[in-house]
Amino acid sequence: MKFNGAQVLIKMIKAEGIDTIFGYPGGCVIDIYDELAKQEGLRHILVRHEQGAVHAADGYARANRSVGVALVTSGPGATNAVTGIASAHSDSIPIVVFTGQVPTALIGNDAFQEVDIVGITRPCTKHNYLVKSIDKLASTIKEAFYLARSGRPGPVLVDLPKNILQAQIDFEEPGKISLKSYKPNYKPNKKQLNKVVEMIKKAKRPVIFAGGGVIVSQASEQITRLAKMADIPVTASLMGLGAFPGSDPLWLGMLGMHGTYRANMSIGHCDLMIAAGVRFDDRVTGNIEKFAPTAKIVQIDIDPTSIHKNIEVHCPIVGDCKAALEGILHLMEDQKTDDLKNNRPQWLDQIEEWKSTTPLKYNQGSEVIKPQFVVEKLYELTKGDAIITTEVGQNQMWAAQYYHFNKPNHFITSGGLGTMGFGLPAAIGAKAACPDKLVVDVAGDGSIQMNIQELMTAVESKIDVKIVILNNQYLGMVRQWQELFYEKVYSFTNMENTPDFVKLAEAYGAKGLRCTRPDEVESVLSQGLNHEGTVIMEFAVDKEESVYPMVPAGGSITEMLLV
Repeated sequence: MKFNGAQVLIKMIKAEGIDTIFGYPGGCVIDIYDELAKQEGLRHILVRHEQGAVHAADGYARANRSVGVALVTSGPGATNAVTGIASAHSDSIPIVVFTGQVPTALIGNDAFQEVDIVGITRPCTKHNYLVKSIDKLASTIKEAFYLARSGRPGPVLVDLPKNILQAQIDFEEPGKISLKSYKPNYKPNKKQLNKVVEMIKKAKRPVIFAGGGVIVSQASEQITRLAKMADIPVTASLMGLGAFPGSDPLWLGMLGMHGTYRANMSIGHCDLMIAAGVRFDDRVTGNIEKFAPTAKIVQIDIDPTSIHKNIEVHCPIVGDCKAALEGILHLMEDQKTDDLKNNRPQWLDQIEEWKSTTPLKYNQGSEVIKPQFVVEKLYELTKGDAIITTEVGQNQMWAAQYYHFNKPNHFITSGGLGTMGFGLPAAIGAKAACPDKLVVDVAGDGSIQMNIQELMTAVESKIDVKIVILNNQYLGMVRQWQELFYEKVYSFTNMENTPDFVKLAEAYGAKGLRCTRPDEVESVLSQGLNHEGTVIMEFAVDKEESVYPMVPAGGSITEMLLV
């Protein structure tokens, strides 16, 4: 029986276990949409902008530990998707993006809505394809999903010319994918694992540094067991939040530019750092020459190009984080290293002193709402069990600092690219993946407007997300830098003329709430969180509140501004 290319595409997507697609139709993908209208068991969520489709697929992938799928048309549809693709690439998120393309005979002729999307996205995809033959369509799709989810995950783009979607073929599902030039190494070298065990035995001031790779490899249980077995305190990058329980006594808090004092000081004084699934981003390391100056560094990563890339390490381990940590745990159990427990009282006492003398703090008076207070109340009311997405900027940092993540896949944010407008569509994707979970987007008044149109997506699709807007009437993070380093010249960061978010929510068919006093914060949050349907909760917060601690650009992470 013959099938056209659009039918083959749908069959292959279903064969991969995908049940949800985020997309926006157009001329070059109209054949796919014709088939989607006839499908059962495959949900299509209509977004209002193609960037929103890719961010939603990203949020879906993170929350569901699966591959997210976005579908857009050619030309501007494809180029609108690029920011979302680049964000997923920076954070190693497995998504497959299908783009329409003009017929193969017109490629290169500057046809209507033609762009070289394969060329445009080559630097920000794990791999991409232009399908030139109907015979290659099914195998290309299968390969795309395999590449997206295997090894170090990432976005894969498949460009689909219109004539390929209309062509007919006798369909046969392709067999197992095997690529000669692509063989991710999951199994770590046992000799290197033995070295790690010996280093742990000798260490007096060890620290575990967990990154997004721990969450991607589902190794949170292993890293928690290792920390507790050997009494090793744990810090994390922004992408690693939730890899280790945020309420555990061994938790140091987030590391880096806006990390906690105790986390940054611990890295500055440790003699052993076990870095799992991290790439040593500049926001984490600060001045590289002064980063962990007294430490022997172990780096575990499935991507060999990440080893030694930014930081020279003493014990590199190429392999899957979960497999490597399991290997270390087995070796420690075999060698009966129970005596490591409570073997470092001075180090743990020093960390406790840093924690007690210089904690995260703010002063919530009776007049003006502090943004940190809103996040703390959100944590209390949700009991730490919500999926939190964020936009980018101060709202993102306050969420990272004051919402304590005890589980992986519960903090979804644009880490590497830092994309304003990420949080709302990502929340929609996360809620579509986990309909029984409470999903909250913590946003700023500037960033929420980047993709505010996706409110209609949430309302129309009956995807119940909650949006907490910390409205300081500024582009807050840029304003903070202008205050500290540019003599308070607030050049084009004033956002006093923001829309009435309550009326805006109502215009989209959502619920709108506003809070202007500290004593109203808890009741407004409770009302919004318990409302059935999408809600915007706007909090008029202190206009010039800044995120602290802060490491100035080029400084050591132990050289923090604290007030």
